[in-house]
Amino acid sequence: MQQQPPSPAPSSKLLRLAVAGAALLVVAGGVAFYLASAKLAGQSAGNAILVTIKDGACTPNDITVPAGRSTFKIVNESDRALEWEILDGVMVVEERENIVPGFSQTMEAKLRAGDYEITCGLLSSPRGSLHVTPSAESDAEAARPSVSAFIGPLAELQVFLVTQVNTLAKASKALDEAVKAGDLDGARAAYQAARVPYKAIEPMADMFADLHNMIDPVADYLEKREADPAFTGFHRLEYGLFAQNSTDGLAPVADRLVADIATLKDRLRGLRIPPEQIAKGSARLMRMLGENRIASGHDHYSQTDLADFSANLDGVTRMMALLRPVAIEANAAAVADIEKTTAEMAGALAALRGSDGFPAYAAVAADDRQALAGKARAVGDSIGKLNAALGLE
Repeated sequence: MQQQPPSPAPSSKLLRLAVAGAALLVVAGGVAFYLASAKLAGQSAGNAILVTIKDGACTPNDITVPAGRSTFKIVNESDRALEWEILDGVMVVEERENIVPGFSQTMEAKLRAGDYEITCGLLSSPRGSLHVTPSAESDAEAARPSVSAFIGPLAELQVFLVTQVNTLAKASKALDEAVKAGDLDGARAAYQAARVPYKAIEPMADMFADLHNMIDPVADYLEKREADPAFTGFHRLEYGLFAQNSTDGLAPVADRLVADIATLKDRLRGLRIPPEQIAKGSARLMRMLGENRIASGHDHYSQTDLADFSANLDGVTRMMALLRPVAIEANAAAVADIEKTTAEMAGALAALRGSDGFPAYAAVAADDRQALAGKARAVGDSIGKLNAALGLE
């Protein structure tokens, strides 16, 4: 019987076609993945919404998110340190400071439905838009418990704010008079006296972005730094009094500060503060201290940063005490955590105070700054849990 020849092997041409087809599928898949990734690149980084700032503009500069919690990753591709804010009219909703060139910071914000603005680099840069659409979470928010339990704490907070802003108004007037009299030593003392009440109410005062940017702008965030026309308020006076050692040319700055503080006083008197804003503003401020201000310093010319931080903590501690009667019943553990962390930060500040008061901030060792920053972050984190414990989020 004749033996059948073996079946021929697949031709090399067919193999080449199969390989080419497989490669084509891989390429097509890669292209599809790339296009999908490219489409999302301007929208999110992981679970965070990616916002890149370059040449005074945000990319994207028009963002839409659902109501509730959103995370933003802000990337600084400019050549200047910058801050990024979400604004509701003139009110600061959330912010991040001192994002240095080539770096990024992540920020979480709990947003209600509505339209907001976002800052894009320097204060003079055009703003972007943030649209927050209704969601299941925002619907649940509308059904949260009654705020009647907070009527007492909110009334006491109003008294505290009015008392402090009255002190601030008197101190700023004394500063104005010393500047106009050419009394350098008197103006320096009055400057520091005015800083204390302002820093005590900063968690509420910095909600007004327009006033905050006139009363307390830092030269680092202005295009021309100390020479920028928008360099006004406390730090402009500080620069003249402590860096230039003179009152020359400061009278118009002092006059404007007095006027801006009078406007702040009017706004705070008429402000209707939602109960969650007390903890929210306090936590935000303490986290900013821990993440940026303590490390780099904020009072570059007077070196009185420790006095500022102490006043910030005193104000926050007072605000937490106002909430205590309500909070202790809802979650005693959360209250205990806040009281523990605020006491620890107060102890760290007290350890740095000498018999003549706080030292110049330049004399504070890097290790001490790092330790103090850690205490501030702990305060911010503990207060940041309070609203959830009170059923406010």
